[in-house]
Formats: sequence, C-alpha cells, structure tokens
Amino acid sequence: MPAPAFTKAPLRIDGATLRLVRLPLVTPFTIATGTMTEKVFPLLTLRADGIEGHAEGVMDPLPDYLEETVAGAMDLLEKVLLPQVLGKSFAHPESLARLLVPWRANHMAKATVEMAFWDLWAKSLDLPLQTVLGGEGDAVDVGVSLGIGPIAGTLERVAAHLQQGYRRIKLKVKPGHDIGLLQAVRRDFPEAHLTVDANCCYTLADSDLIRRMDDFALDYIEQPLAWDDIHDHATLQQRLRTPICLDECIRTVDHARKALQTDAARVINIKVGRVGGHAAARQIHDLCQAFQVPVWCGGMLESGVGRAHNIHLSTLPNFTKPGDTASASRYFTRDIVCEKLETEGGRMPVPKGPGIGVTLDLDYLATATLSQQDFRA
Repeated sequence: MPAPAFTKAPLRIDGATLRLVRLPLVTPFTIATGTMTEKVFPLLTLRADGIEGHAEGVMDPLPDYLEETVAGAMDLLEKVLLPQVLGKSFAHPESLARLLVPWRANHMAKATVEMAFWDLWAKSLDLPLQTVLGGEGDAVDVGVSLGIGPIAGTLERVAAHLQQGYRRIKLKVKPGHDIGLLQAVRRDFPEAHLTVDANCCYTLADSDLIRRMDDFALDYIEQPLAWDDIHDHATLQQRLRTPICLDECIRTVDHARKALQTDAARVINIKVGRVGGHAAARQIHDLCQAFQVPVWCGGMLESGVGRAHNIHLSTLPNFTKPGDTASASRYFTRDIVCEKLETEGGRMPVPKGPGIGVTLDLDYLATATLSQQDFRA
C-alpha cells in the first residue's frame, strides 16, 4: 500500500530524555527461555517545537530473546544514536530511519529513536499515528498470550480469557509441556482459536513431535526452531499442515522476503521494535500482503507507550489476525500512561488524539524510573 502523503516543515530535534524504567509484573511470565517478574526498559522522549514524542525499547536485560540487551541499547542510545539526531531536522520519520541504517543490527535501539520521532511527527501534524501510517478503524482484535504453568491453572486462564472475549489464545510451549497441554485445552475448548509459541526451543530432530500438533487445529505454530534459521523452518513447513509463524527470525525486510520466497512462514508476527521501527514494519506488512500472507502484531510486555504504538500499527489492513495488545492491567498494577488501555469484548480501542494518543503519568513515572539523562541540541 502506498504511504500516505503528508507535508510539513522539517522538525528539528532540540532535546531528548532517556529514562531506564522498571515496572513489576502482576504475575510472573514464563516461556521456554525463562521467567520474567518485572519489565525493565529504556523510555525515550524526543522534543521539537515544544512537542514531545515517546517510545520504549523492547530489548531484554539479557540476550535471551534476541542479541540486544538493555545495557547495550542504553549505551548506544546515549553515545551514538541520540547525538546523531540531536540538532538535526527531518521532514519525515523515514529520513531519520535512513540516517541510522549504517549501524549494523541493533534494530531495537534504532526503533526506539525512530518510533519516538513518528509520535513527534504525527503530533506536529495534529493527526493520530494510525492516520500517518495508513491505518483505519476505531479498534483492533486482540488475542492473549498465556505463559507456561500447570495445565489445570492454564485451563482456568483459558476459560477466563475466552469469557472476556479474547479472539485468540496463545499457549507458550516447550519440550515436555506441549502435547499434553494441547490435548487438555482442545478437549475443553474445541472451538477456540488456539496457537502455540515455542520461542525457538525445538529442532528439526523434533519434527515428529511437532507434526503431532497438526491434530489440534491450531491457527499456526510460532517460531518452533532457532531464532536465526529461516532455512530449517522452510524444511519443517513442508512436513506440516499447520502454518508456521515466524517471530524472532524476522528482523529485517530482507528476512521477511527470504522467508516468504522459501515458504518458511505462512504467517508473520510483526513486532515493530524488533524490525527497527514503523517504516520497516510497514514495508514488511506490504510485502506480506503482496504474498497473501497474513500478519499480526506481537507484544513484548510493553508499557502503555509501546502498547499504544502497537495498537496504531495494528490498524493497517493486513493485520488480519488478533495481536498481543491485551489489556495493560493483565501485566501491570499501574501503568506509566494516564489513559487506560483495556480491551472491550476482545477488541482494543485505538487511543484517540494526536500521535500515539497517550500521555505520560509523570508522578508515577518518577517512582518507576531507575535513571534519567537529559540531552540538548
């Protein structure tokens, strides 16, 4: 789809604030690679013409999702990326994104800067982020991701979330916690839209076991094999009826192209921070649309800032599967934004107003901030 055309005088970035924020989780979240009890993340504010734009980094403290870490991103943002954009003028977020291209990988750190500028730029136009991205609609379908736990407790959580109207249930799995879980959930909920997410914990040697998942009418199997191996996923897909959805493997537009060309992915999870920002996310969305491959928006336990970015992105037309934009209250007792991001009947309303449509709760944010650095051009 062509990018919407909006014109405005270039915005000069004249200041920034980089915070390190910690939010405790309501309940521990367990996946194949470990258990999270808190969310620690960079929160970036960019300033221009008296306007502020916000974004958060989605890297983890340790390289257990991808290779980026919070410490490395904070250092890169402070010493390289922010000095590179401060004092410079940009007519469009894509021009800022191009400035960061020469730095290899570090897509999440670069996305933090690019996404904050998208929010800033949309606010300067007095338009919602979804409008400048090319999205439409007042709400998006929402699924829920359930961490690993005892099967009996998982059945209770599935029932509760289906009753709340969630449109898709994603079950985290790992070797030894997979087929038995699926048997129990599918027995009790024969009509539910189910998916599984393996977070890279299987290999091709497990093909026979993964093939057994074909029996449970899953919408897709997410990232069963290694985080950096598109080729093996293409091999595995030929052995399965169930579509494979790629997450960790897709960090660039080229990764998406190669996965689509080789039939390694029949669904793609677009995490805007993972792929370097909204410009790249739009390109991947459009590429998947050309291949008639559906996409959905994955989550990284974001605060309201990142969650709002995800919701706006999810209004693009090829986001046809429910995303991980569940209610913020599932994860945090209190969020760092003033607006409540809560689902209604399995739909998440798009935040209203310019940019991402949420504002920082500065009083609570001060209590959740571990460090803060201010920058001026």
